[in-house]
Amino acid sequence: MSRVENSTLLILGPQTWILLAIMLMLAALLWRTALGRSPWEMLIAGLRALIQLAAVVLVIAWLSNRGGWAFAFVALMFAVAVWTSGRRVASTGRWWIAAIPLAIAVVPVAALMFVAGVLPFTALAIIAVLGQQIGGAMSAVTLAGRRVRDELLLRNGEVEAAVALGFTWPTSRLMVAKSVAGEAVLPTLDQTRTAGLVTLPGAFVGMILGGAAPLDAGLIQLLVLISLLLVNALAAAATLWLGCRQASGPSGQGERITAPSPLIGSWYPP
Repeated sequence: MSRVENSTLLILGPQTWILLAIMLMLAALLWRTALGRSPWEMLIAGLRALIQLAAVVLVIAWLSNRGGWAFAFVALMFAVAVWTSGRRVASTGRWWIAAIPLAIAVVPVAALMFVAGVLPFTALAIIAVLGQQIGGAMSAVTLAGRRVRDELLLRNGEVEAAVALGFTWPTSRLMVAKSVAGEAVLPTLDQTRTAGLVTLPGAFVGMILGGAAPLDAGLIQLLVLISLLLVNALAAAATLWLGCRQASGPSGQGERITAPSPLIGSWYPP
């Protein structure tokens, strides 16, 4: 592939494939030697990205003039996000419950953008914007769910102490886990705070290179960043609430936490 003037910040060609292979192998090597994980996780992730992106290019090209069908593709993206995030948080539990915080995060924000007339009913816009929102929500649910799970396990004694003082089990867990769930939103928060100073977000750069006015490009990127803040905050809040509720036993109070929770892997009686 030859370089296209004024269209990309990168020079593409045969060296691109060589560089991709080298970077993936180095990542897999570090993943194994420095972090003690299986190198196949990195290698398979890279190969999957290659295959999936190739397929997505073909699908998006076919959907370019079919706005309604874009929602079917978005539904597939949502299903994959539920599987990915749910399995990360509750690998042996009811991983599909992750669909609840994902939907709570994405659906209201997308509906708000449609109602306001900001998001057009075109395939490319729907897939691009909703895809970013689903991806952001997926990361937030994974981070919040795992962080809440670990905090409840580590501070289980504090939860039981709060129950002994008369608080319900969900309230006691919320008191312990609330302070850590918000950490899932920090990456997006930092990206928004430093936009234009540390990084130039992809949508902004792409629009500038495509010939859009800088003001329009900046406004669109701002919409994306702020919408992701709302999406991620909703995802983290919903995951926290569900985590504390799903950890409850039949009566919701007075039980000792001993078995894995369906969603976050906290502990309640079987």
